Amino acid sequence: MEVGKEPESNTTSMRKALLIINCIILSIGNCAGPLMMRLYFIHGGKRVWFSSWLETGAWPIILVPIGCAYFYRSRTQPGSQNKLFFMKPHLFLAAAVIGILTGLDDYLYAYGVARLPVSTSSIIIASQLAFTAGFAFVLVKQKFTSYSINAVFLLTIGAGVLAMHTSGDRPANESNGEYVMGFLMTLGAAALYGFILPLVELTYKKAKQEISYALVMEIQMVMCLFATGVCTIGMLVNDDFKVIPREAREYKLGETKYYIIVICSAIIWQCFFLGAIGVIFCASSLLSGIIIAVLLPVTEILAVIFYNESFHAEKGVALALSLWGFLSYFYGEIKESKRNQPALQTETALDSDTQASV
Repeated sequence: MEVGKEPESNTTSMRKALLIINCIILSIGNCAGPLMMRLYFIHGGKRVWFSSWLETGAWPIILVPIGCAYFYRSRTQPGSQNKLFFMKPHLFLAAAVIGILTGLDDYLYAYGVARLPVSTSSIIIASQLAFTAGFAFVLVKQKFTSYSINAVFLLTIGAGVLAMHTSGDRPANESNGEYVMGFLMTLGAAALYGFILPLVELTYKKAKQEISYALVMEIQMVMCLFATGVCTIGMLVNDDFKVIPREAREYKLGETKYYIIVICSAIIWQCFFLGAIGVIFCASSLLSGIIIAVLLPVTEILAVIFYNESFHAEKGVALALSLWGFLSYFYGEIKESKRNQPALQTETALDSDTQASV
């Protein structure tokens, strides 16, 4: 009986470990990504398409863990079934479509960061949780509790409060129209990514093949490849490739630091995307959206510390509402897990008794 339980226990432990690792990776990307992107813009960077390209342009990095996983399987599971890539054509097509949407979302977000302070854009992005919750309910039949509904409501209200003070922290030399456009584009990015997260979860459910973490990395690679393709087309139309060398020479922090910021930004954003879909694989799209939103206070504080951004009353209210929403969600999750635990233990005991009698 104990032997039968051991593989299930190991699988659960492995999944929890993967979830923790992906949460850490997502946290790094979610906090540092916006700060690096804003650093590019405030010191002389002006190419929005190039900045959006950096969000997924480091996709070849994923080939490293995919290759390591392949060689590990070759040594531990020798056989003809071991392949470098497991993705089937229909799953490749789905990942490609999501990648195109991600490329468009990258541009919307980069445009917003170019116009808004990080502390402002981060609070607007928190409204993504409301969109994620709504689309998760429609696409993957996500179940809601009163606590999760309250969390979504509070986060939405927080973004609304922030919208009441749309020009109070407008950067110098920027028109009110440009600021409002940045606000709307960031809100559009939140809505589109709120659709993408449940769409990834739906892809997992409809995959018609076993979803392993190795396959998750393949999906991430294809998504980023096509997203990078969309942004590359935008760069070609906008003549960004011709302007980048001149922009680097004229960068306020110097040419060397320009390229360091660009490279670091690309790597950090790859952490964000890999962590996001990893959390979806280990848990759900709603949890991924919650983690992205729950890191808002960290990004807020870092932006105020490093970039001396203003923190007016509306931001304080929005931040308080966001924290209230986060606490509400996690309290509800703890209560739900405690409620389900006795039922799960009873079900496990019944299964064990059935196996013993057989």
